[in-house]
Amino acid sequence: MDIFLLCVFLPLVTVAWGQYSDYYYGPYNYGDNDEWVNVYRQGFNFQCPHGQVIVAVRSVFSEKEGSDRLWNYACMPASQSLGEPTECWWEEINRAGTEWYQTCSNNGLVAGFQSQYFPSVLDREWQFYCCRYSRRCPYSCWLTTEYPGHYGEDMDMMMYTYDYYIRGATTTFSAVHRDRQWKFIVCRMTDYDCPFQNV
Repeated sequence: MDIFLLCVFLPLVTVAWGQYSDYYYGPYNYGDNDEWVNVYRQGFNFQCPHGQVIVAVRSVFSEKEGSDRLWNYACMPASQSLGEPTECWWEEINRAGTEWYQTCSNNGLVAGFQSQYFPSVLDREWQFYCCRYSRRCPYSCWLTTEYPGHYGEDMDMMMYTYDYYIRGATTTFSAVHRDRQWKFIVCRMTDYDCPFQNV
């Protein structure tokens, strides 16, 4: 009887696992040998491959290296329901040494980062690389917790839930620690085109 029940329920469990297992992202590939995309005190430009978006951000801080950070990013393909990106662009520059809040305009999703280090303020300026998917609109948006949890700590932010996307961030800058804490703006996107446009 036990073998009979196993034969009946095992295929059902397998089908259910196949339908729902992709609701959580798997292990992240941060690139070749998990190398950093920058060296200390240098600028960098990172863009996901076409049709992919940022799903994880990793960083380590070094006070002796000009209170700077090494950065790395992981990308994953956007949901097939969004289709192909219809356009991509660089957002406005967020200035070094200041707090800022920015989302991708035109309902875009974050698909890359560009940054330049400024030794005069021991901080970086930032730009988001954003991609728009037809006229899909964000909804059910929220802010993550602070990354890192405290200034000067390592940072490892990962998107665990499928179909949520990073649309921007808000950051605070500590003039004492010369470091930033990030809260990422995360949203779902509609499966249909919207009649309106967010800015």
